[in-house]
Amino acid sequence: MNSSPVTPTFDSVSRFTNARVGRQFRLVAGGLAICIFILGLSPFVSWASEPVNTNLASVELLAESLQDVNPAKTHSIVEYREAYGPFEHIDELAAVQRVGSATVDKNRSIIWLQ
Repeated sequence: MNSSPVTPTFDSVSRFTNARVGRQFRLVAGGLAICIFILGLSPFVSWASEPVNTNLASVELLAESLQDVNPAKTHSIVEYREAYGPFEHIDELAAVQRVGSATVDKNRSIIWLQ
């Protein structure tokens, strides 16, 4: 029972190569989809929020725009702004009662002063 050696044809090699490339593409596409999904769920994505002008914004707009800022904090920000004038630097917001530096750091990327 001598059988002749099987020689690969161009068609069989091409199918094998295409299948391997297809698997690699699916792995890369799946990884990219997972990364996009995780970024979409991340609360730390700063480009998700529009900048808010803290020197002009109303209490309601500040409460909607800033993270972890309740209406009491936004009232304090507006009262401080009315008493002492517009903020010249973002870190000045930490001096507002109830706000603190942790809140300022969390919202630094969306706070805008003008």
